[in-house]
This record gives sequence, C-alpha cells and structure tokens, in this order.
Amino acid sequence: MNNTNDPYQAIRAYHDNEIPDAIQRLVNDPEFISAIVNHRFRQRSRLVKMLVSPVIRFWLKRTWGKLRSVEQVQLEVERYLSRVLNETTDGVTIKGVEQLSKDTPYLFVSNHRDIAMDPALVNYALHQSGFPTARIAFGDNLLKKPSVTELMKLNKGFVVNRSAKAPRQLLKALTTLSGYIKHSLDEGHSIWIAQREGRAKDGLDMTDPAILKMFYMNGKSQQQSFSEYMQSLRIVPVSISYENDPCDIAKATELYHRAHLGGYQKAEMEDIASIIKGITGYKGRITVSFSAPINDVPDTPAELAALIDQHIHSHYQLYPINYLAAQTANKVIPEACKQTLKHKLAQLPEEARDYLIANYANPVKNALQR
Repeated sequence: MNNTNDPYQAIRAYHDNEIPDAIQRLVNDPEFISAIVNHRFRQRSRLVKMLVSPVIRFWLKRTWGKLRSVEQVQLEVERYLSRVLNETTDGVTIKGVEQLSKDTPYLFVSNHRDIAMDPALVNYALHQSGFPTARIAFGDNLLKKPSVTELMKLNKGFVVNRSAKAPRQLLKALTTLSGYIKHSLDEGHSIWIAQREGRAKDGLDMTDPAILKMFYMNGKSQQQSFSEYMQSLRIVPVSISYENDPCDIAKATELYHRAHLGGYQKAEMEDIASIIKGITGYKGRITVSFSAPINDVPDTPAELAALIDQHIHSHYQLYPINYLAAQTANKVIPEACKQTLKHKLAQLPEEARDYLIANYANPVKNALQR
C-alpha cells in the first residue's frame, strides 16, 4: 500500500495492514524459495531440490499466510531465534534491564559484531524480559535481493541509506532517517542502531560521532541544543559480547587483505553469506548488557560518543579467550580455550593471525582503559 502522505514510506518498517501482501510477495519469490532449499538441502542433488521447492512454498504459504500483524511475525521469528540460540550457543545472559521502564521507548545504541544477530539479540533480550521489541536499523547495502528487504521490513526493520553519494541526496537521506527515529520514539517505538557503520572486525567497539550528528539533525532543524535534543532520545548503550565469533576468520582475512594486499573486494553476496554464518555458526556464551539511559548528555557529539564507548566497554563481558588473546598473565585459561584459539589461528596465514588475535584481545584493552 503506497501512502504518498507518508514521508517515511521509502525507509520505514511495515505496518500491520501491509503484512499479508508482503508475505505473499516473499513466498512467491523464486529466489527466496531457492535460497531456503539450497541452505536446508545443500547436500542433496539438484533433482531433490527441484522436487522439494514446491513443498517448501506450500508450507510457507500455509504457516506464514496466517500472519496478520507485526507482533505475529515477531513471535514467529522469536520461535526460530530461540531454536537457533539453543543449537548454536551455550546460553544467553541478559543484564541491566532492571534499569529500564517497560512503558518508555529508548534509542538502543550497541556495539556491532554481527549483521543479523546483534539486533536479534537485543530484541530477544527485550522480549524475554517483558519489554516491547525495537525497530531495527539496517543498511541498504544488504538489499541486493527483494526478499531480504521484505524479511527486514516484516521484522521491524527500517532502511539506512548508505548508497547516497551526492551531497544533496545524502542530506535528504540523513534528514529523513533522523526524522524517522524521532517519529518512532514519539510514537512509543524503541529503536536499535549500531554505534558505527559496518562491523567492528578488530574488536575495537568505537562509536562514530557521525551517527550522533545524524540523530541530531532533526533537533537542529528545530533549533534545539545538542544536549537537550539528545536527552529527549533516551539513549541506552548496549554491549553485546560473543564468546566465539563465527565470522572471526573471515574478518581477519579481510583486514589482512586491506592492510597488506592493496584492498579487499567483497564477493557479490558476501554480506548475505556473513549473515548466514553469523546465525548458524557456533557462538559459545553470549551476554547482552543494557546500560542505564544517558541522562547527563555532553554538549558535543565527540564527548557523547566517548561516553557511550565508556558504557559499552565497561559492560562488555570478557571470556577466557579474550584474556588468552590479550595475554593477561593473572588469568587461568582452560586448556580447551587454548586449543580453540590454536585451531583458529592454524586456519590463517601467519601474517593474518594478529588480526584474529586483536579481535578477541582489544575488548580487554578497552576495559582496562576505563
């Protein structure tokens, strides 16, 4: 349904009345069905995949066709996510939610390690704790396939336009995004957004002040001061820590190529492959830590970024592999942990190993600086 009076039509998450049509488009998308079949039956022959595709489509139409609201979609996602977490983790610990009010919308700003799992885990933690889930920011670089856009928008996702390059086009995109974030909060919907564009592949979780400047654009247009407007957003820093990063070897490889081989060219569907690896790969223990809302907001984006970093670093749950990588002398490291790191490093060229070590060591260094 196209609403020409909706200034956020192009980027916003779907509303309840748009859910049935979006699901119809999704289950009728041959590429989407093919992606499911190739993932679930990747060891089977081409003939088997051809035969099973209509069955998958029929099953999806029958189960998803009953969904009529965003809440129903989220409950379906939650069931799948619970199964994934049960199969790929050793448990999820949730901390800090007692500092939040269930009746208040927040702007959750988290560190960024995994494309899909970071926002999924924040929403999982909120749902498990009896809070409404948040709308999720995702970059348009992921929208190479229509089915991905449908899936994201069905699940409270909204678009961050990263492809805009011309100054006027970029200004318009950022202004719209800033307005949508405030509009959502004013309507009672929390927001999740990463502290920076792109994942922190080196373990250095640092907030980009440009993200905060984007938040402020809407307030600046109303001639509000930076601290006053940012206070109204009720920013909550969130620290997500994975004991094991399923994409750690790929991240180290990319950083090595960028530093020593003149750059790194992503494969066409590499981001999608990273999403699948992050979801299906073993993650060990996970901790999601919510800070208290930032009430005393500094006067500049740089100062606020440093304050958010302080919260994220101090609440980051460190695991034995972090201490091992950082060579922390006073920590007893289990032998299994040593073997895990040794096995990871053996899969990389010697010149690339320091990048994987840094991914696990830098959170310890960040914590020690606080």
